[in-house]
Parts: sequence; structure tokens; C-alpha cells
Amino acid sequence: MIYLSPPHMSGKEIEYIKEVFESNYIAPVGEFINKFEKSIKNYTDAKNAVAVCNATSGLHLALKVLGIKDSQVAVSTFTFIGSVNPILYERNEPIFIDVDEYWHMDVELLEKAIKKNNIKAVILPHIYGQVADIEPILKLCKENGIYLIEDSAESLGAYYKWKMENGEWRIRYSGTIGEFGVYSFNGNKLLTTSSGGVLVSNNEELAKKAKLLSTQAKEPEFVEYVHKEVGFNYRMSNVLAAIGVGQMEVVEERIAKKREIFNWYREFLNEEFMPELHNTRGTRWFTTVVFKNKNPFEVMKRLQENQIESRPLWNPMHLQPLFKGAKVYLNGRSEELFKKGLCLPSGTTLTKEQVKGICEIIKSV
Repeated sequence: MIYLSPPHMSGKEIEYIKEVFESNYIAPVGEFINKFEKSIKNYTDAKNAVAVCNATSGLHLALKVLGIKDSQVAVSTFTFIGSVNPILYERNEPIFIDVDEYWHMDVELLEKAIKKNNIKAVILPHIYGQVADIEPILKLCKENGIYLIEDSAESLGAYYKWKMENGEWRIRYSGTIGEFGVYSFNGNKLLTTSSGGVLVSNNEELAKKAKLLSTQAKEPEFVEYVHKEVGFNYRMSNVLAAIGVGQMEVVEERIAKKREIFNWYREFLNEEFMPELHNTRGTRWFTTVVFKNKNPFEVMKRLQENQIESRPLWNPMHLQPLFKGAKVYLNGRSEELFKKGLCLPSGTTLTKEQVKGICEIIKSV
């Protein structure tokens, strides 16, 4: 079976897990939590990092810390539901925004939504390993006093080249530009800790508050258990963090392979692929294709018959029964992508011959 994006261990993970067991710090504390958070900060240049049990919990903490409750939150409709569920956890109303030609939140539609609603926060998903055109969205948020939260669950390692006032260009990693950003380390991501996530922020006070809430809001200055507010059991375990430390050592190697796989698909298939925004570097976590004259569900069936896993593009959130009647600002692009697109196998152990074989099967449909 060729899977969509299976885990790929570096070889160091088992050594680090052995250290965890030898130290007996298998509980949700230990030195590898600190090492993992430090590796994220060093790589992304984020000032603060909090390792949590998954990316969804990270988004929830971001909304909680920012005080976004019983309010309106704008979010891309073309995303995984993990971007949206945390909005509901705090009894907020999601307002769905369609996507631009790069498959990310359309800033013009966002501006329309802001003018007609009382939006307090924007959750901006960077999907399939790419980066959204974040600069105009950030500007719009600042002008309207709106918090920007980046859902970078799928885009660890992707970056945006930011032109500074002095004319120089600076690399800003996905997740480090808004008030908060979150990365996922689920089993199918670029890097994995089996399950897990990391919440990042350049605001030290906000990050400290998020960490406090992630550990049941137990006040650290008291020996006895003292709690002043509702907390959550969202902290990552030391064992999973040890896996993360090993994975972070090969992050650039994995990105290079993902991008190579994408180029192989582009070589063998005469179809449309997800575009990459200028002045950015995506990771190509998934190679995603939009067919000109093929039914993606027929392609998916043919691949499955050959023991090859694929997946439709995101089914837009505004089409979900859960969000029937929700406010939505559309241009038709997300629905069109869902009808025509497919995620292709993108695991970092794929060979060029395997990709060529996959493409031959696709072309036979």
C-alpha cells in the first residue's frame, strides 16, 4: 500500500525515547518538552513556544487567552474542521471566507465581512504546506483592531519573504506573524510526534498564560493546588516531545524531499497544481492537483484499486451540515476546488518510479 503521507522517522527518535524511559520522566513533564519547544523557537524564530496535545487545543488556547468568547471569528471555508471547532468551544460564531487564486483566505471578501459584522479575530489557515498572502490580511486586522491567529498546522517550515522599511527582505515563518500560530505534529504531517502540536507567540505574557491554561491552570507559585480560573489538560507528554526533537533535526531534509516529489508529479502529469505565492516557500506537504477533464473521485477509486491512497481536497466548511445557515462570503472557488481536486501520495520515502507509476494510473482514467 502506498499511503498518502505516512510517518518517516529519522532514526534518532528511538534514542531519545530511550533516554526518557531511563530518566523515568514519562509523565507530561521533562527535559524533552523544553528541548522540543526550544527547537521550534530556534527554527521558526518565534520567541515563545508551548507544546500541546494537538493543534486544535492550541487554537482553543489562543482564543481563550485573547478573550474571544461569544463573538464573531472569521475563518477560511476551505480548511479542515480543526480550524473551526475551537471557535465553537468558546461559543463564538464562525464567519466563513472563500479563497483566492492561491487557495487561501480572500482578503477582499474578508474586508467585506469585517464591514458588515463585528469580527473580533481571524483564524487564517495556511493549507497543504503553503503560505497565505498574509501581509494585506495582517494590515486589515490591525486597522480594525482584530486579532490574527495563524493555523499553520499543515505548514511548518513554510515562509513568507517580508519587505522591511529599509528595503531589505526578511524571512517570516508561517505561524510567527499573528498574535498566535499553531503547528500540528499529527501522524500524517511533515514531521510527526504521533499526535501533538505547538503553539507559538512573540508575546511572552500571552504565551505564559497559554501555558498556564494548558496545565489545568494550576498557579505555579503555590506548592498546594491553587486554581483561579478554568484550565485544560492540553500539555504534550515528554515521550512525544522526544520524538519531536528527533524529527526537528531533519525538517529541512523532509521539506526538500516533499518539494522534489511535487516536481516529479508536475513532470509526469499535465494538470493544474496548487500555485505557490510569490515571495514564499511552501513545503508541499501534500501535492494537490486540480484535474481539467477528470472526475477526482473516479481517480481516487482507481488509485484505491491499485493499493494507492489519495484524498479529496477540503470539503468547504460552509457546505457542512454542522454550519447550515452560517454567514459566508463566497466567490465559488472553494466549491470548484473540492469538485475537481485531489491530494496525491506525498510521503517522503516515495521514489521517482513510484510517482511515475501513480501518474500512469491517473492518466488511464
